[in-house]
Amino acid sequence: MTCTVPARLVADQQVAKWKPTAPSGLPPLAPIDWPSIGLVGPTLLNTPESITGVAADVVVIMWADSEWAPIHHIFCKSSASMPYSSPAPESYPGWIRDDADGRKWGEYRLVQVGDRRVLLYKSNIHYAYQGAAALTSLIRRLINLQTKTPLILSTGTAGGANSHDHVGTVVIVNSAALWDQSKAPSEWPQYSSTWHPSTSRLASIEALLVPIPVTNDGLTYLVQQFDEHTNSDDSLDELDPLQLNHADIKPQIHDLTGAGTALLTANEFLVGTTDNKLDSYACVEMDDAIIAAECQKESILYGSVRNLSDPAQPPVLGRTGGAWGSCVYDVYGFYTSYNGALAAWAAIG
Repeated sequence: MTCTVPARLVADQQVAKWKPTAPSGLPPLAPIDWPSIGLVGPTLLNTPESITGVAADVVVIMWADSEWAPIHHIFCKSSASMPYSSPAPESYPGWIRDDADGRKWGEYRLVQVGDRRVLLYKSNIHYAYQGAAALTSLIRRLINLQTKTPLILSTGTAGGANSHDHVGTVVIVNSAALWDQSKAPSEWPQYSSTWHPSTSRLASIEALLVPIPVTNDGLTYLVQQFDEHTNSDDSLDELDPLQLNHADIKPQIHDLTGAGTALLTANEFLVGTTDNKLDSYACVEMDDAIIAAECQKESILYGSVRNLSDPAQPPVLGRTGGAWGSCVYDVYGFYTSYNGALAAWAAIG
């Protein structure tokens, strides 16, 4: 019997190994003028060469290079600009590699935010790749840095889950549900915390947020590359009929902790669609419910500050919709993650 692989599935697999060329002229992240908002930015602390020597009040964890770069910019080197080309280093100065048991767990840096010692942690362990047990082991290592770490705050990119959140929207939650394709949504486990962000600090950062530099010409340029590499002829109107990939003029930050709204964690690239089948969730991502579960078990506060680097896709696109979202993320995730990282700084309080 001959088995024919659908063309769109082949296209999706091809795109997974391909990154688009960004439009020219994308701006750097500017230096941060903390006195302009009447606050003091983070300060660097001596970072022990072994993570077992770290004592932290808060852990801020991230994964992708596009998430790591703005974290480094905001928390470690906010006095200088950061060019768009930055999210591709092997490491940043001052970060320490966390190796143990024959595994590279990640890299870390210790900073002071207000009266709190904050451990920044760039994880190399991902639920979708190394599995739930590995990520749980990492979170237990971070929890055990002292008697009790009061807060583990996850931050990074995510996919949209509804037909109204535009690229660059930041969502803040204290609850996470774990997707399981073998069960009905009502049976998906959910893990929660009593943590809430500092609302006054969130309000103070409005002047520092940056609009996502998405233009119609830039998106059209991505569509041309996308169609060439997927052997398709989708137009921008077909890929983004609701214009969710056009950013809000004023970046939006939604604190959903009071409502108890959960994000949804999957162990594969689960795409939120504009028919709103997942709109009871804040966003879709690939790690946080595993973190929330361990924090709930150990009575540790958990929070998540996620930025929408790829909004919900039209359901008719199927798997290729996820591939298109990946293209938008690859180019603009640097900027969406900046606002998410800034919100994470403010949320610490």
